[in-house]
Amino acid sequence: MFKEKNDETYDRTGELNTIIGKGAKFEGNIDVDHGIRIDGMLKGSVKSSDSIVLGKEGMVDGEIYVKSAIIGGKITGKIQATGKVVLEASAVVNGDLKTSKLVINEGAVFDGACVMKSDKSAPLKTAVKPAPEKTKEVTFQTTSKDETKL
Repeated sequence: MFKEKNDETYDRTGELNTIIGKGAKFEGNIDVDHGIRIDGMLKGSVKSSDSIVLGKEGMVDGEIYVKSAIIGGKITGKIQATGKVVLEASAVVNGDLKTSKLVINEGAVFDGACVMKSDKSAPLKTAVKPAPEKTKEVTFQTTSKDETKL
């Protein structure tokens, strides 16, 4: 009946104690210790030690610094997350994004630069190209005395 998500972005262990409801307008900077949900409009920066959930009708004009983000609304500005960022199908993001993990669902709009760094500073593995195959010359005999080479 309910789809279970085992992803840390959807982990509800943190508290969601700050909500900007639908129709609400807020101008200024917000710094919270727990999660925040925005269904209204915010002009300013958001800092959270946990996550942000931006509802489908939510709008943010400013910078976002969080652990993880689930974006369903519109953002104009920079997003920086130490964990995962999920852009839902209804998301519109105009700005740069820095995160370690990114999920962009079909239908989401992202216009900006993306920098992805993992929490681990392990070097990236490069793919090894296989050596080209040696070519062979093949001669075919035909019914006539002509030879055809490939």
